[in-house]
Amino acid sequence: MTRLAGIDCGTNSIRLLISDVSADGSMTDVHREMRIVRLGQGVDATGKFDPEAIERTRVALADYAELLYANDVRGVRMVATSATRDAANRDEFFAMTSDVLGAVLPGAIAEVITGAEEAELSFLGAVGELDEAAGPFVVVDLGGGSTEVVLGSQGVQASFSADIGCVRLTERCLHSDPPTQAEVTAARDVVRERLSEALDAVPVQHAKSWVGVAGTFTTIAALARRMTTYDSDAIHLSKVGFGDLLPVCDELIAMTRKQRAALGPMHEGRVDVIGGGAIVVEELARELGERAGINTLTVSEHDILDGIVLSILPG
Repeated sequence: MTRLAGIDCGTNSIRLLISDVSADGSMTDVHREMRIVRLGQGVDATGKFDPEAIERTRVALADYAELLYANDVRGVRMVATSATRDAANRDEFFAMTSDVLGAVLPGAIAEVITGAEEAELSFLGAVGELDEAAGPFVVVDLGGGSTEVVLGSQGVQASFSADIGCVRLTERCLHSDPPTQAEVTAARDVVRERLSEALDAVPVQHAKSWVGVAGTFTTIAALARRMTTYDSDAIHLSKVGFGDLLPVCDELIAMTRKQRAALGPMHEGRVDVIGGGAIVVEELARELGERAGINTLTVSEHDILDGIVLSILPG
């Protein structure tokens, strides 16, 4: 067994997985954690990171570095995704990660990955425990700044990184609380435009199963199951039919932020952006229903983090 760690720094959150990994790729979680830091705050409008957002991320990363040291981690890979690809001052972010991580594991630094790499890592992490007979799978990783759509069975056959996510869509279109009908319509138009590019590139009509990963999907699944508190074990690999999924999305889109905050499974850092995420989920459900006849969402707690760890397994 080798103790390895993966860190996923996205537009909305920074997440850590420390895992004991065997030579055959089987994983045993040692520690899994997520913090909302909103690194991508304002990037869509300004083209650069806000200093306060970098500082929030530094504080969280410093805590993660302490956990790496305390758990005697032998290797770490930190991946930065959508917001970092777009920020003009990203060198400031990388210098910070080098300082923080390098103090624990010399030479460690965040790396930017392409949308295609992000898609492959998400797919690797998401389908590891699924029955191959349920494939081909269309895996969707809905993040803060981008949405990865991946088709595959044992490996990736096609992928596309769509330039839309819950934070980016909210900042661009959903300004009111609750959003106005005009804002929701404008947001749907943006999502449909971005998804049309993805679905032209990824032949989802061949998929038999839809797998959703990341916080928007897991939160919506918990709400569809009427959970009063979030239970990751119960959510992992759970299935939600569209008859339960779509009403929850409609409710989230129409709610005020105060109403969302009162929902038991809702993380406080998702309150203001999950309405945008719900619009993306609804549009995906419509497209996958029409193109592939899919009527159920499978939700996986294992995602790009697991793929990051597996990608650095020696040998």
